[in-house]
Amino acid sequence: MAHIKETRRELALDCCLLAGKIMMESGAETYRVEDTMMRMAVSQNMMNAHCFVTPTGIMFSPSDELATRFVRISSRKTDLEQVALVNSVSRKLVSGEFSLQEAYEEMQVIDKTNYSFSMRLQVLAAATASGCFLILMGGDWSDLPFAFLFGGIGYLIVDIILAQTRVKIFSEFIAAFVIAALALAVVRAGLGTNLDTLIIGSLMPLVPGLLITNAVRDLMAGHFVSGLSNGAEAFLTAFAIGAGVALVLSF
Repeated sequence: MAHIKETRRELALDCCLLAGKIMMESGAETYRVEDTMMRMAVSQNMMNAHCFVTPTGIMFSPSDELATRFVRISSRKTDLEQVALVNSVSRKLVSGEFSLQEAYEEMQVIDKTNYSFSMRLQVLAAATASGCFLILMGGDWSDLPFAFLFGGIGYLIVDIILAQTRVKIFSEFIAAFVIAALALAVVRAGLGTNLDTLIIGSLMPLVPGLLITNAVRDLMAGHFVSGLSNGAEAFLTAFAIGAGVALVLSF
């Protein structure tokens, strides 16, 4: 009986850690990850559980008797569908619709499944967003095709370089440099009209909006480690984008 109870606790621990890992890797806020893990733990009678979540790791203690476990967060992306799916499974576990084994198996499926859209569709969405931001910023309609093209090219460059180097800041710097260079060339050739709005519109898909939002939300919730680290990452991303543009405009 004691062995069965211990096995169930280990399974509950694995399920909570896997849920937290998926959510952090998918761009969820720190407070949301901690709240989800604690609700799942309480539903499995882990009343003395504690968890500490940062953008790079999760520490979880199920009780005073069991050892604390640690999970490393090696990569992060924006995939709100995975966050919603994990939240759905956790709610079903808490409400009793799922057994612990069913919830863990569902978490494993979510972790192994790639819910991201194809890169072609992502580039098309980035290009469309760039064109829309150009008009929103008061740009000329004649610049719309260039913003559409440059925004898609910049997003594609980030993905290609990031896959090769795993250095996000470097990929964003190169993408910003290319976008600014293309915009400058188009305007100097007399094909484009407004350099500022063309560059701004094309760069908008690279702006770290989710990072800034999560940083502010975590700081408001009192998660200063996560808030400051997300804020620092957002600042470095903004710096890389600005440096790429500044380098081109300095010539």
